[in-house]
Amino acid sequence: MFHVKHEGSTSDNDDASSSDDAGTDAVPEAARTIFGDRIDKAIAYHDALAHAGVERGLLGPREVPRLWDRHILNCAVIGEVIDNGVRVVDVGSGAGLPGIPLALARPDLDVTLIEPLQRRTDFLSEVIAELDIDVEVVRGRAEEKAVISRAGQADVVTSRAVAPLDRLARWSAPLLRDGGRLVAIKGASAPEEIEKHGGAAAGRGLRALEVVTCGEGLIEPATTVVLGVRGPAKSEHVRRARRGGKGAE
Repeated sequence: MFHVKHEGSTSDNDDASSSDDAGTDAVPEAARTIFGDRIDKAIAYHDALAHAGVERGLLGPREVPRLWDRHILNCAVIGEVIDNGVRVVDVGSGAGLPGIPLALARPDLDVTLIEPLQRRTDFLSEVIAELDIDVEVVRGRAEEKAVISRAGQADVVTSRAVAPLDRLARWSAPLLRDGGRLVAIKGASAPEEIEKHGGAAAGRGLRALEVVTCGEGLIEPATTVVLGVRGPAKSEHVRRARRGGKGAE
């Protein structure tokens, strides 16, 4: 189990992490707005990332000073584009991003984290238990049949810096129900990714790709997100059209 380090605590190794000064006094106002009465849980998650997350190699120590803005809040704001009460699957969750901040900001959501590495799933399970939140962890790769069977038919599939859009579509689309939505956190190159890989994504059944921003007026910069809708793959459209044509003749 990880141990949260609180303000005023000391360490036997002062060089182990640069996070000792990242206490609750540094919590941005945006975090209090986004997490509301769950801010204490968000702070505990921040501290887990800053200490156990760094110690276990899930994050680099240089990321600690920007955990709130670059990681936690950047992820939490995608709740703006997710409907109430839906089932969300987070692909390649790593240290829990974006799934855990999203679950903290939106307790109405049913969140499942998919992660293939044991040391990461161990961390995720410990954090979830410590935070006392209702989030499931599935160890495996998104494309594995067992994972699809367990976590598939999701309303929303999220991800953050997992892969280019063509590969991301290959992993995400099978987990979505028809009409389900892709919500992928991307960077400034998101429009170029859609232009380059939109055809491959459509071949996997992801359509209506668009770029939106979340967190405008709350965080700077706002989070860039690629949205898509799961529908029949292009080949299935063709088969249906052919069957319809034959039946009409």
